[in-house]
Formats: sequence, C-alpha cells, structure tokens
Amino acid sequence: MAKDFSTLEDSNPSANPTLHDAPFQARRRLLRGGLASAVTGLHSPLAVQGGALTALLSGCASAPVMSGPKLGFQPVPLSDADTVTVPEGYVAQVLQAWGEPVGVAGNLPAFRHDGRNTAAEQAVQMGMHHDGLAFFPLQGSDRGLLAMNHEYGDHGLLFADGGREWGPEQVAKSQAAHGLSVCEIARQADGSWAAVRPSRYARRVTLQTPFAVGGPAAGHPLMQTAADPSGRRVLGTLANCAASRTPWGTYLSGEENFIGYFLGPNRPNAHEARWGLRPGEPWGYRWAEHDARFDASAHPHEPNRFGWVVELDPFDPSSTPVKRTALGRAAHEGATVALTKDGRAVVYSGEDARFESIYKFVSRDRVKPGGAQANATLLDHGTLYVARFDADGTGRWLPLVHGQGGLTREAGFADQGEVLIKARQASDRLGATKMDRPEWIAVDPQGQVYVTLTNNSQRGAPGRPGVDAANPRENNTGGHILRWREDGDFDGETFRWEHFVLAGDPAAERTDARGRMKGPRDAAAFACPDGLWVDGRGVLWIQTDMSSSEMGAGVAFLEKDSANPPPPGPRELVKLGNNAMLAADPATGEIRRFFVGPVGAEITGIDMTPDGRTMFVNIQHPGETPGDRSDPANPRAFSNWPDHRADGRPRSATVAIRKRDGGLIGT
Repeated sequence: MAKDFSTLEDSNPSANPTLHDAPFQARRRLLRGGLASAVTGLHSPLAVQGGALTALLSGCASAPVMSGPKLGFQPVPLSDADTVTVPEGYVAQVLQAWGEPVGVAGNLPAFRHDGRNTAAEQAVQMGMHHDGLAFFPLQGSDRGLLAMNHEYGDHGLLFADGGREWGPEQVAKSQAAHGLSVCEIARQADGSWAAVRPSRYARRVTLQTPFAVGGPAAGHPLMQTAADPSGRRVLGTLANCAASRTPWGTYLSGEENFIGYFLGPNRPNAHEARWGLRPGEPWGYRWAEHDARFDASAHPHEPNRFGWVVELDPFDPSSTPVKRTALGRAAHEGATVALTKDGRAVVYSGEDARFESIYKFVSRDRVKPGGAQANATLLDHGTLYVARFDADGTGRWLPLVHGQGGLTREAGFADQGEVLIKARQASDRLGATKMDRPEWIAVDPQGQVYVTLTNNSQRGAPGRPGVDAANPRENNTGGHILRWREDGDFDGETFRWEHFVLAGDPAAERTDARGRMKGPRDAAAFACPDGLWVDGRGVLWIQTDMSSSEMGAGVAFLEKDSANPPPPGPRELVKLGNNAMLAADPATGEIRRFFVGPVGAEITGIDMTPDGRTMFVNIQHPGETPGDRSDPANPRAFSNWPDHRADGRPRSATVAIRKRDGGLIGT
C-alpha cells in the first residue's frame, strides 16, 4: 500500500478485548525491558508437525535447492539517492514504466512526458502506481507474462494541468490509470529483458472491464444496483494492492482502499460508517461528478461491490475476471495460497486498515489438474475464518459462518452472503484480534506463515485500543512481522504464533519505535514492512513502505518516550533513507538490505523466474509528495526517476534484477 489511507479509513469502534490479562502484562514487561533478547530467541524455526508438507505456495519460484548460507550478498547501505541501489555484482533494469504500451496489437501509443495522453491511450498503456505482480512462464525462465496491479492515481502527474479542468474525459483517464495489466516479456541474448509488443496476451483491466461475481454473495440484494439488478456483474476493479499466483495458474489481486472513491451520504448508516464511508469524497477523486455509480447516496449498494479478492486468467485475454466473495469483503491487501496435504486451497489475506483483521479461507474442494478452467469455481465454496491471537502464544481461527457464533439474522446477518459483505462486523461479533494494519502474507517451505503489520500510530491513543500480545507497542510507527504455524495442516483451526521481528530504527529515542533485528543498523534496519514473499530457496524478502515524511526527516521515530526522556542538548535527526527491500533467513533471523529505491518510492511487488536468476520488483510512486498529489508545475520536485529527463516526470516501473554472472538471486 502506498499512502497511509488508514488515517482516513479508520472505522473499527468495536470493543473486542485487547488481552490485558495478568499473563499478558508479564509479556508486556518483557517486551519493554528486554526486547532484544526476547525477539532474538524467537528466530529459531518452529518444530515441523504432521510429517512432510505437500506443495505449498502460489508465488514461489522453483529455484534450485542449494546448501550453504541463504544470504550470500554484501548488504547495501542506507541511501537517499534518486536511483536504485543493488549489491555489488548485481544489475537492475527498468521495465514497463507507467504509460508504456501494454502491447495490444494495433494500439501501441507512446507515453507523452507532458501528461497529455488521452483516456483512450491510457486504457492500453501501463497504469499508474505499480503494486503487486506475478510472473507466469511461457517458455521456462526465458519468456513469460507479468501480471500486475495499479493501485491509485496521482492527478498532479497524470494530467498536464494537474486535473484543474475536470470532466468526463478526465474521469475516464483517471479510471483507466487504475486496475491491472498483463504484458509479455522475454529475456534477450545478453541476459537483459524486453517487452514483447504486440502480444496476443496483452491486456488492460480498468474500471470499465466487466467482472463476474462468484461465491455466496453473488446475486445478493446488497450487491444489486439499478445498472445491475442481477447483482452478478460489476464494472471494474479498484485500489488493487498485493497479488499472487495460484497453483492452478491464475492471478489473485486484492481490492484495498476502495471506499474513498465514493461520494458518501450526509448521514451514513451503521454499515456504511463501519466501512469508512463518509460525507463527501475524502480522497478527492471526484469521479462521482461524471460517473454516477460512485455517488453512494444515489447508489448505496455500489460500494458493496468492491473490497473483494479478484481472480484473473492471464493466459486468456478474452476471459472474464471474477470477484471471489467467499474470501470475504475487506480492504484486502492481497491473497496468498497454500495447499493442504489432500490438495485443498487455503487462502490467507490481511486487511490493511487500523485495528482490522487477518483472514483464512479453506476451499471445500481439491485443486484439479487442468489449470484455470478446471478450477473455475474452486474459490466459491469453502469456509472463511478470522484470526484471534491469544496472550499465551496460541491462536484460533473463528469461522465466519451464518448461524454460528452469533452471526444470525437477529444480529444483522440475514444469510451467508451478508456475513461476507459485512465481514468487518462479523469479525467484530466473533472477537477477532484488532491488528496493526495487516499487509502481505507469505508461507515458507517449512510451513510457517508470516504477516507484515506495517504500523499503527493510533495504537494506545485516547479512545483507541491499547497494546495486546500480538500488537505490543503503543504508537507503533515502525511495524512488525508475526509468524505462526498451524496445528496440523494448513486447514487447522488453532495455531501457535510469535514475533519474528519488531521493525523500526535501533537508534530511535522512543522505546516503542526502536527496531529489534539481527544485524548492524546500516545493513539490517528497516521500518514499515509491507511486501513479503518467500523464494524457492526459502529466503524471506521484506519490502518497506515508510511515508515521505518518515523517509525525509525521521519524525515518526523521534517522538519522545515520556518514561525515558532524551538527554538535553542538540540531537541528530534519525533517518532510515529511502524505502528498501531486505532478505531474511527464517532459520537464523539474519537480515540484510538487498535493494534501495529512489526518492519517495515504495518498494512493492515481487516474483522470480522459475530458475531463480531474475527477480522482478515494482517501484511505486517515486517522488511521492507529503500531500500525495504532485505539483503539475514542478512534477520533478522530489524525484525524476527513472527517465531523468529535463521535461519528464517520475514514473512507477518494474525493475528486473539479476546477477552479472548469471547466478541465483540472493547468493
């Protein structure tokens, strides 16, 4: 996720317990007083239960297994340069920047650096603000498809006048800059990569692309609108964040910060308020002025049609993507798939908003041979659960099933479809743990599940929930990473959890902002973990998303701890430089910084070729301004990456990383 939109969409008023019991208070004292030793002790792997694990991951490249240390590169230092930095012996190449033609035959408009591309041109060009991605092989590791998300738009860059003139054309272009892209790429003789244009696979999915609705909420009265009385056909996908590749060869993408695009009613009802719908347009997109469906006063069910995990077949550009309602409605960061021993799909997802939840869906049926077509309804049938993290290091998955746990008609849930549409309210009812903005989820080859909790500056604030065992720091500006192991198989209803790392700056003055990670600060320090992925060798890759203010001044890490005031006199500002990507060895806990991005950018989206010799990473919103809207008169005020043109503007792009000697990434 790019901007911390959770400051606007912070809508959980429920009074779920925060685990302030006696055992937890002892744990809290340990975290406050002896955090370094406490966290270090958690780096040993959990014991494997239930014998050998079956095939696991949706996104894991099948790099050759090798002996020796997992991390063989020299870490790169902190940096605030307007470039990308990789370890010695590596090279990084820019691919598929915003505005490049996707590759649709007969429609290859060039990017205009003055912002004057039309809406029709943007609809067949790469969208803005690249986020989650996945690589789908066509010819082994030499040719394949990149599918990716485009999370949001910056009108100061998208339009030559910054959107000062506003009408149907501007709305259409803004909507076309959102959505998904599928493009073909191929490795060249020298090892570099190039886009294949035209390509029969090339596709843009925008706010005008028809989606089918699958699962229990399909056709539900709360999904029906005047334009779609059936409740089974939605135009477009919005605010797409993290992504993954499924074992059956499709692409999953989470719809995250969708609510701020809607013009809210003057008096939102309880359901609308719980989802953050407010009077007016809090994020300023102004789509409702020329696209009436984004006026929630006139079309109150339209917001219910967003907030889903969507599934796309990247190999068939004529296929209809599907919104999978059985996985629940949320501000979905993404969805990551594991397989049970008997071949059923288990989909983990987090909801990136303050005090929201972590979910798990277990399919009823087994994955079938035959790819996307053979598994066309696999994710429409199964059980959705929400997580409760208990103070003793155990946890439980609570089923979101109509008629169970108080999820009844009398409580406001008429049927299973309504439970899923109101997944937040259902989670509140069940007593799910309120988390510090759950982002990406990854599963390692030993069956351990990891989740990034990027930050939560409102933890412990007046009127907001206090600390609990899983979220142990007030004003949690640095974030942390949890991991757990299911009891039994991935479909288990109980689990054991621990803190893998508490992020932040080891040099911070405030105790709750100090990072605790294994390695020297210049090689291992990071804050605001976001993207998370495990490669075929078992390396855990961590990507960061500090805000522009934190990157520039370190202000979030300088806030004083009243119990431990700093000494008098001048103090040096604490900075962690630009956002970065780090590699961790799950067995030892060692962390090394592998990559640093340009000024103002988030590092997000990650995958590898099957041979493990090329890594693809997305660079989102280089040059992000403190207000999240660029000045059209000075678009290069903060960054001019990647083109560095005198007349250009910063552009999100994919970076292909490889070793100069052709070796495995990370060695």
